[in-house]
Amino acid sequence: MNKNEPACPLCAAVSDGSDARRTERSEEVKRKLTNRLSRIEGQIRGIRQMIENDAYCNDVLIQSAAAGAALNAFNRALIGCHMRSCVARDLREGNDAVIDELLDTLEKLMK
Repeated sequence: MNKNEPACPLCAAVSDGSDARRTERSEEVKRKLTNRLSRIEGQIRGIRQMIENDAYCNDVLIQSAAAGAALNAFNRALIGCHMRSCVARDLREGNDAVIDELLDTLEKLMK
């Protein structure tokens, strides 16, 4: 990997020296991520409709599990990129507090 290439194909950590933190993503990556979220949103709307139509509980649970798995997959992709770009950058800059931030985030994701 070239030094100027982002460590993660999904995002590039950006630090402008201020307290504001950002992650720049290419338009293609934004499109892919928002498409994935739109599919998850559609799954959730479908589950709501199943409830409104008195669908069998087991069928609703299966769809709910599928939506949860889709959201977990989204989170796994994003956390991997976060670790490869944002966390790695902060560690290189001597900001060890990013480890505690990451652990807090992982704890929330694993609830």
